[in-house]
Amino acid sequence: MRQSTYDTDTDLQDRAILVSLVTPNIKRGSSDPELSLQELVSLAETAGVEVLSSMTQNKEKVDTKWFIGKGKVEELRAMSEELGATTAIFDQELSGAQVRNLEEALDLKIIDRTQLILDIFAQRAKTREGIIQVELAQLSYLLPRLSGHGKNLSRLGGGIGTRGPGESKLETDRRHIRDRITDLKNVLDEVVKHRTLHRERRRKSGVQQVALVGYTNAGKSTLLRELTQADVYVENQLFATLDPTSRNLELPSGKEVVLTDTVGFIQNLPHDLVAAFRATLEEVCEADLVLHVIDSASEMREEQISVVNNIMRDLGADGKPTIMVYNKIDMCLGDDHQFIRAGGQDTLVMSAFNKDDLQRLVQTVQDKLSGDTRVFKLPADRGDLIALAYRTGDVIEQAVDGDIIKLTVELNKQDFEVHGHRLAAYAEQV
Repeated sequence: MRQSTYDTDTDLQDRAILVSLVTPNIKRGSSDPELSLQELVSLAETAGVEVLSSMTQNKEKVDTKWFIGKGKVEELRAMSEELGATTAIFDQELSGAQVRNLEEALDLKIIDRTQLILDIFAQRAKTREGIIQVELAQLSYLLPRLSGHGKNLSRLGGGIGTRGPGESKLETDRRHIRDRITDLKNVLDEVVKHRTLHRERRRKSGVQQVALVGYTNAGKSTLLRELTQADVYVENQLFATLDPTSRNLELPSGKEVVLTDTVGFIQNLPHDLVAAFRATLEEVCEADLVLHVIDSASEMREEQISVVNNIMRDLGADGKPTIMVYNKIDMCLGDDHQFIRAGGQDTLVMSAFNKDDLQRLVQTVQDKLSGDTRVFKLPADRGDLIALAYRTGDVIEQAVDGDIIKLTVELNKQDFEVHGHRLAAYAEQV
């Protein structure tokens, strides 16, 4: 039996073969096997893994013992010995028993898609909140699989699958891990309360929020940087930024809104990760406007749009006012951009590096957030109505006539839809 590279400190890079199983259920599902495998390559490279080769098996159903068929296991073993692989990365989620069986049969570290994504998040998380969210997701994922990760935990030298909570935590008994999960959830509950207070404060002050959402590597962070001069990390890789960033964005009218960059979505985003990051993702649910950023140059853009829409629906944010922002138009080859679904006031085709395009986007944001301009004649002693008028838009002119205050208000669409019925009776008829 050949010696694992994890028995020494001389070579810490994983050398992996990627494995994908395609069943009729997967074909009928919302995920695309071809896109998923392509992404697995990018995910592995993002995690610092050297991808040696890949294999795909078409099978009627999952093998409960091996996940793939026994014959495919032997083929994988022969391929790994020939190429000198140290790791096999599966594109689907494995059970603890399947991991244990595959490790014993192959003498390889076995990683599945979920664990790979969690590992990347462990590398990317920088803030205390992000680190806690990743640890919670990793522990929630690993708790029912502890018996299946014996070899993984005993290998020395680190590598994918060992970052985050650390080996010492994962080798403790389930009770201690459950206690740790409880503690982390309590901390995140405080985060939720803190965010809720901030949202309430913003709502009372009339500050509107715009959320950037989209598939990972669609260019959200680049847009945030170019629009607000934010000092954010931008790189052409999956999940280049993890921790959400909010910056003030000045609109042409001079009014400021809060622009928030969120974590990028991906096909088959782990449920534990979505649950752990729910406090962060709730910012999308509370946003007044969503900018759905799309990589125009991606051949899989339609599939990526579908993935984002599905996750938005799962979050309960699918009904939000949305602008479809087809970014990276400068990277489209030939006439490829002609096939982009363009047209309508809620769709923009642009490049984040084109100043004219950025101005068009900001103007579209203002138009989407602004409503009609109306004049309200309010009793001077009705401070509640006067305050409400200020909260439902921008007061651009004020005049006093005896016991009547005349306010000219550029309405905010969302706020006026919620509170406007209280002011409607005082609107000046045109």
